[in-house]
Amino acid sequence: MQLIALLKKSPAKSIKNLASILSNTDRTIYRYLDLIKELGFDLQRDAYNKYFIFGSDTNIDMGFTNEEAQFLTSLLKTAGKNHILKDSILKKIFLKSEIALNAEDLLNAHLSKIVEDITKAIAGKNQILLKKYHSANSNLISDRLVEPIRFTDNFSSICAYEVATGKNKYFNIERISDVQLQSTNFKFENAHKFELPDPFGFSDHDGPKTPIDLRLNLRAYTLLKEEFPLVAPYIKPEPKTNTYRLVVSVNNITPVKRFILGLQKDVEVLGGKEYLE
Repeated sequence: MQLIALLKKSPAKSIKNLASILSNTDRTIYRYLDLIKELGFDLQRDAYNKYFIFGSDTNIDMGFTNEEAQFLTSLLKTAGKNHILKDSILKKIFLKSEIALNAEDLLNAHLSKIVEDITKAIAGKNQILLKKYHSANSNLISDRLVEPIRFTDNFSSICAYEVATGKNKYFNIERISDVQLQSTNFKFENAHKFELPDPFGFSDHDGPKTPIDLRLNLRAYTLLKEEFPLVAPYIKPEPKTNTYRLVVSVNNITPVKRFILGLQKDVEVLGGKEYLE
């Protein structure tokens, strides 16, 4: 956020100057500049190899007033909060006004760019490379060559056919560092299959489902809904108590076990068999 503010103000600044002001390395500054360009800011470099964001202080009458920007931002974050174009529009509002960007808005703008690139690949039936995907399942960071099929609700994940494994998998949008469109068209479209993941985000429908039955206190109930919002419809309050009951079947027991072990005093395991063991 500080870097964007510095680049929007004259005069232009060198990499060394920016690194010094932000107490960071030159390499980190270059990485942030790449992200700023990817988000659509008009990043320019002058004859002295100094950087600035072009147009931030010109045509001021064409931009929004602070009050107008605040009003539009409020509308987008309420009525349009789940729309795919929300964050890219917000970025333009921030660029055209004095309203301050915050960290969540910049992250969401980056995610919006990733969603846009994947959408283009789906429309053109092109393979894509998910760069530096952070897998919570394998605990690895790696590139994944996939054929994208369809987004889940609210664009939180993409269902895609992974070429290396020959399986349809779900990839969390927030764990994708970047997307590279490939020139290769779909080769395995006949194997594409879309099925909604379970409430804990796992989509492996090949094996049997595992039933679970948990009693949660208020703390566990709150934390579970925050970490796994899709479980909410399966949680019911127990009458005349401060406890809640989760009864659902899952495709993979790993995230549930991890949650239980982290909150052993707050979760009572009532079933099924695997969890009791």
